[in-house]
Amino acid sequence: MTTARPRTTSILNRLTWMNLLVSGAALLLASLGFLIYDQFTFHEALRRNLSAQAQIIGANSITALTFNDPQAAENTLSALKNFPDVLSAGIVTPEGSVFARFSRDSNEHLVLPVVPSGRNEVITFGPGEAVLVRSIEFQGKNLGAVYVRSGLGELSNRLWRYLLISGIVFLISLIGALLVSAVYRRGIARPIVRLAETAQAVSEQRDYSLRAPPLADQTEIALLTTAFNEMLTQIQARDKALRDAQNELEERVQQRTRELLMANRELEAFSYSVSHDLRSPLQTIEGFVHILLTDYGPKLDDEAREYLQQLRASSRRMSELIEDLLNLSRVSTTAMHKEKIDLAKLARSVGDDLRRRSPGREVRFLIQDCPIAIGDSRLLRIVLENLLGNAWKYTSGHTQAKVEFGCEKRAGGLVYFVRDDGAGFDTHQAERLFKPFQRLHSAEQFPGTGVGLATVQRIIQRHGGDIWAESKVNEGATFYFTLETQSQLSPTGDSGERVRTG
Repeated sequence: MTTARPRTTSILNRLTWMNLLVSGAALLLASLGFLIYDQFTFHEALRRNLSAQAQIIGANSITALTFNDPQAAENTLSALKNFPDVLSAGIVTPEGSVFARFSRDSNEHLVLPVVPSGRNEVITFGPGEAVLVRSIEFQGKNLGAVYVRSGLGELSNRLWRYLLISGIVFLISLIGALLVSAVYRRGIARPIVRLAETAQAVSEQRDYSLRAPPLADQTEIALLTTAFNEMLTQIQARDKALRDAQNELEERVQQRTRELLMANRELEAFSYSVSHDLRSPLQTIEGFVHILLTDYGPKLDDEAREYLQQLRASSRRMSELIEDLLNLSRVSTTAMHKEKIDLAKLARSVGDDLRRRSPGREVRFLIQDCPIAIGDSRLLRIVLENLLGNAWKYTSGHTQAKVEFGCEKRAGGLVYFVRDDGAGFDTHQAERLFKPFQRLHSAEQFPGTGVGLATVQRIIQRHGGDIWAESKVNEGATFYFTLETQSQLSPTGDSGERVRTG
């Protein structure tokens, strides 16, 4: 048998992706942290630079503001032409009017932020620009304010350079992590892959002699491999012990089967011998009793004739007991031949036989159609002959009697029943019904040997079913029984197959 190779790439790929994800996440977090720090330092440096420029311009413009010389202030502002990032600058009076201005854009419309009370400058950052406003004071007097507006192009350039460098570093780092992972993942994943392959081979081949390759180190994977191999050793030993026990059990079963077959043959031979050896003397006794009653009956008194009649009846009863015991033995040892049987049709046949034997009785048979059953037709006929025969016998005290056969569905499946309205029995003594020679009525009331229901129980048990009874004294009895399997065919057997009725 060829063992399919398991999907061993799963754990290798997972380890690789795990290393790449961990390395990538660490690089991204580090890059993000450096980017935030760079942005913060750039903003702080820009603020200090603009603050220094505004402070110089303010100090150089005090004289121009004092003597109201806008031209001198503009000359001071023109020095900012040498700073390409500065977009505009200006000096405003305390009333908010522009005293002097420098701008690279003639259409500039600027709204200056207000310097909060208690501070001498304020800076705001907008889209693509930053504006710093600083108060101009001289000898405790507010002469106005100077503002400087700077572009953020350098910040954008720094950001793109940083992203480019971070991308290159990120790519190189991932390639390095991939190379390192390819080297080290085999030392971790390969033993696990081999362990999985061994486990799959053991499962598919049922060969517990296989072992996973051991590892020389003392890692958790090596301990797992060692424990797995030890487990296989224990399973192999137990499997061998189980196989040995199974072989021994099979030998014992075969030996007991042979012994049982021999015992059955001996029992059959013994039964035949007993029946033959017992019947011969009984037939002889019955024959001599018949001769005495026929030839010498008129010469005997009534008491002697009565003794001979009792002797004849006892002889016949002994013959019946022998016959019933042989039947009980046969139903326990005879091989079964299961087939489809219409029990309702079989019950009608048994009822017709009972009517022919006692044509003077008025007994109404109610036979209900039931699903086709599976069983031995000969044995199941014995069941119905006993159950319906008992119903016929125990209703003999009624001028008009009723005997029913039918079936009903219960939670456990289909249950058959035979019901009568005869003498019944005490339910407290029901456990004695199916024991040989146990009778609930005297032989004077109802003749019989007490073996019939024991025979019925053995037949039902051989069919995998169960039998029980419900009754009340003088209110009739109902005997229920089940069979192991039933067919789902219609009661008429319209599947086209032949239905045995015995």
